[in-house]
Amino acid sequence: MKVVILAGGLGTRLSEETDLKPKPMVEIGGYPVLWHIMKIYSAYGYNDFVILTGYKSHIIKDFFVNYYQRYSDITVDMVANSVQVHKTRSEPWTVTILYTGQDTLTGGRIKKAQSYLGQEPFMLTYGDGVSDIHIPSLLACHQQSGKIVTMTAVKPLGRFGALDLDGQDNITSFMEKPQGDGAWINGGFFVCQPEVFDYIPQQPGVMFERAPLEQLAAQGHLHAYKHTGFWRPMDTLRDKNELTALWKTGHAPWKIWD
Repeated sequence: MKVVILAGGLGTRLSEETDLKPKPMVEIGGYPVLWHIMKIYSAYGYNDFVILTGYKSHIIKDFFVNYYQRYSDITVDMVANSVQVHKTRSEPWTVTILYTGQDTLTGGRIKKAQSYLGQEPFMLTYGDGVSDIHIPSLLACHQQSGKIVTMTAVKPLGRFGALDLDGQDNITSFMEKPQGDGAWINGGFFVCQPEVFDYIPQQPGVMFERAPLEQLAAQGHLHAYKHTGFWRPMDTLRDKNELTALWKTGHAPWKIWD
């Protein structure tokens, strides 16, 4: 089963980094967040990726074209014009990189991948969110539902600490960044049947999260896989710094690979 990753947006809320590179290429611990996402899927044996690019697409292409040398130990003999590779750090991945347009929205990007995905189910996620999601459980949930699309539903952390106050404005309890208002939200990590393309018109200005998903839900074709474990998007510089701090501990929750 192929894994499709949306990696074409501007990432305006992370402009400190995305002025120079696309958001999925912002690094956590020396590796792009896109790499972290791919490692999650690869840990469960899913190694065939289709990456949908747009903004600064060439940076993503260059990363994979030069991946072999970037993460290998080499000796460059500039007299003999040769490169000797001593130790390689490669991945068992097949990566198809599609340029889907600078300003194309998510639905338009997915539609442009249709010819590469054929008539098979596929997985889909965003290029900026990591999780300790158990992919086999997600797939089993989707298969049992019989629906066209399964979306991973998550409860995000609140952005600020929560206070309980008594009648005299004394703080009786404090919790740093508890869960938000308790609502389930779209956490990405979808599983889609090929029929999903029937709900996406051939237009670059279509957001997958609007009419296509709304119509699927209204017709009873959209299922939720509730994930209560770790999930975190990288929307802001604060998110990036928090994820980097977790990575540096050596126990990042989304690092499910050896």
